[in-house]
Amino acid sequence: MKYFELGFSVFYFSLVFYMSFKMIFRDKENKLLKLFGFMGFVLGLGDLFHLVPRVYAHFTTGMEANAAILGIGKLITSISMTIFYIILIRIWEMRFEIKETAKVRIFAGILVVLRIALVLMPQNKWTLHDAPLSWGIYRNIPFTILGVLIVYLILKEANKHMDVAFKKIGIAIIISFACYLPVVLFASTYGFVGALMIPKTLAYLWIVYIGYKGLRE
Repeated sequence: MKYFELGFSVFYFSLVFYMSFKMIFRDKENKLLKLFGFMGFVLGLGDLFHLVPRVYAHFTTGMEANAAILGIGKLITSISMTIFYIILIRIWEMRFEIKETAKVRIFAGILVVLRIALVLMPQNKWTLHDAPLSWGIYRNIPFTILGVLIVYLILKEANKHMDVAFKKIGIAIIISFACYLPVVLFASTYGFVGALMIPKTLAYLWIVYIGYKGLRE
């Protein structure tokens, strides 16, 4: 398992950072492409704090002995994923030239503030191996609502404008949450459920690839 995680991490980070930097620096005039690249960079940077400690723990003294660094990594990743969706909302606005976005921004802003506030609460006990499941659920409620909101917004406009690329992005977000939520709820009881984080990560990589492929030309 440790060699698989190492290989997967190298594969994932190589692709996500390659595509992100390509989008950021390829065409300085394409603001949407640059924003997609920045979003991919935030995704990869946040996951560095989660996946690298996991590989380190596998090759040293194990998960429980490295609970503190793993927990802090999860905390940072939780915030970076929230930023990922903030950027995606802006991408949605730009892609479909949405003008009246005040209500969406306010609602999304409330969810983001709640999410980050809950993530930072000491009751999460990030540095403990047996962190409480209840707070894992609490902090993911606004995050899930934010995900549902973004899926709705993207698929609504994608269907309206026959935008195949963004329809795929909406599907990728659905897949990511379908894999992520069982991990939140059941991974502490059934360890094998944690394997769902692999397709979840691939779903996010797919989102970056859609931007890289569809917007680079």
